Amino acid sequence: MSKAMGDNKMKKQIQLSHGGGGKEMNKLIKDLFFKAFDNPILKSEEDAAHLELKGPTAFTTDSFTVAPLFFAGGDIGKLAIAGTVNDLAMMAARPEYLSCSFIIEEGFELDKLKTIVNSMASEMEKSGAKIVCGDTKVVPKGCADGIFINTSGVGEILQTGISIKNIQEGDAIIVSRDIGRHGAAILMAREGLTLESDLTSDCATLWPIVEALLNANIPLHAMRDATRGGISAVLNEWAVGSNVEIAIDDAQLPVADEVKGLCELYGFEPLDLANEGTFVIALPQEYANKAVEIINQQGAYSSNESANNMEEASNSGIIKEQAAIIGTVGIERAGKVILKTPWGSSRYLDLPQGELLPRIC
Repeated sequence: MSKAMGDNKMKKQIQLSHGGGGKEMNKLIKDLFFKAFDNPILKSEEDAAHLELKGPTAFTTDSFTVAPLFFAGGDIGKLAIAGTVNDLAMMAARPEYLSCSFIIEEGFELDKLKTIVNSMASEMEKSGAKIVCGDTKVVPKGCADGIFINTSGVGEILQTGISIKNIQEGDAIIVSRDIGRHGAAILMAREGLTLESDLTSDCATLWPIVEALLNANIPLHAMRDATRGGISAVLNEWAVGSNVEIAIDDAQLPVADEVKGLCELYGFEPLDLANEGTFVIALPQEYANKAVEIINQQGAYSSNESANNMEEASNSGIIKEQAAIIGTVGIERAGKVILKTPWGSSRYLDLPQGELLPRIC
């Protein structure tokens, strides 16, 4: 192999020198990260970002290690932005500033890194958030599984009082769309399963939906995106946090047929599977129908499906992807979640146990 060909091959992969603080690292940051995440604060190149914050502020951080890195409906980059923005949104905080740190394995393909970074930039446009500081580390081959990403975020809280401890007797429980898609999509990608229909992750930025609810003056008591542990984890945390009983109607749970099929095949519960663009709301019963209407108007479904296609599919009984009122809050059996079955019986819905699907986000 000629020297020119060897140099070209080297340039298509991340090398240890890309994390060494020298010329190669500077070029990677300027040509890729600064270009994709362009904004004046980031390009000022200070040791810390100078931010202008006003009023109550939410702050969150998360790390992303999903395997595989690319899956139907998204990739680790989209997941990192949506995940952090969604954590802010669940506190009714407008996403403003993000930090981003990459831990990249030596030999990682530069084209894949570019795809991930561009995916992040595209997802940020949906909320208006900006990456204003970051860090890049390159570790020797074998010390990481391709790439890990950490993102932190801050945002202005627009409605206070939204809390795990603020759920009240008589509240309605709403889920924003069908459940278990992300966990099912990751499982499908790992196992190489092929389905007749195109099941995709629900990975999406939720801020536009939350903003619409706030603009409509919907009094939200609690919100939570149902990531690891799924709907089951959220409801159990709420029942204990507010010392209430949450009763869920199994017949009202929106679950895509593909997710049901995978759960039957592997013995999983859709309620336990992870989501990355689905959230749960507790709010006064009299506002529930209005909230459902607003969520559906905003389009709480994957970005590659049109509203018309969603409505047609829902009407045909193939899938259920629209928001639904799934339960109510009481006080009789405080701290418990009750699942009512279509056959008139009921059972306790417990927290998921064990690791159903490792590294789903």
